[in-house]
Amino acid sequence: MESTLTQKKSPKMIQNKKNPKLDGASTVSPFQIFKREIVKDKVALVSLVILVGITLLVTVIPFFINEAELTHVDLFNTNQPPSADFWLGTNHSGQSVLGILVLGARNSLTLTIMVTLLTGSFGILFGLVSGYFGGQTDNVLMRVVDFFNILPTLVIIIVFVTLVDWSYLNMMFILSAFAWTGIARLIRSRALQERELEYVQASKTLGTPHMKIMFREVFPNILPLVIVQMTLSLSANVGLETGLSFLGFGFPFETPSLGGMIRTATNPTVMQNRWWVWLPALVLVFVLMLSINNLGQCLKRATDARQRRG
Repeated sequence: MESTLTQKKSPKMIQNKKNPKLDGASTVSPFQIFKREIVKDKVALVSLVILVGITLLVTVIPFFINEAELTHVDLFNTNQPPSADFWLGTNHSGQSVLGILVLGARNSLTLTIMVTLLTGSFGILFGLVSGYFGGQTDNVLMRVVDFFNILPTLVIIIVFVTLVDWSYLNMMFILSAFAWTGIARLIRSRALQERELEYVQASKTLGTPHMKIMFREVFPNILPLVIVQMTLSLSANVGLETGLSFLGFGFPFETPSLGGMIRTATNPTVMQNRWWVWLPALVLVFVLMLSINNLGQCLKRATDARQRRG
């Protein structure tokens, strides 16, 4: 009886060994894992739809807007409440709040995405080098990170912003100079683990160049972690830019931004009686940060599930 069962199971076992595609764990790609996680998490799915929708709107709509006409001061339409002509009303300059909101969201998102990409690239390179080489190299590079972490970041950013002429590039580099340490530490800790694995040791034994090992073998294995961290960093950068613009150290007053719109709420009259001037921008910032965080948590769960599968 036992031999009969063995004979019946043998062909399937042999087939599985010959055809690894039959093993479900080996055929599941990172995208499939993320798709499964986001379908299970309805909040993350809605967040993804909202993010894509907002990004498309603030990217496409400005092409059909005459910015000079929109930012023109119209004293005959100042502080108008929402109506059929102005869906979100007008501000103290007679400008359409809806149009300013779209331009402000485009400007704020453009800057924060640029900062996220720059800080992510530098932090990944810094952490990868530190973790891969380890030893004295790791010790020196981590002391640099510790130095940046003890600095009063917000105060230094405000000082630099006031000293230099405002431009996208200047603002991007100023914000990026202090926002890369978190991802550098995270990548470094993961690279320290990867450098001890057999595939890295085997590549070193074969004489493979260090740069090739780092970027063609180690980096692909930590890429999911990079995506998660950069997604969460994007949310933090949205909050940072909004806060600086609210304080008056971000975008110039004449340039639409989400933080600049919220800054008008510092006027008690506007705060109490003209909610349409500042509330839409505040809601949009809240929705953006919440949606990005929800999506980042879903990506993190997908990464954890992939690691459990091996």
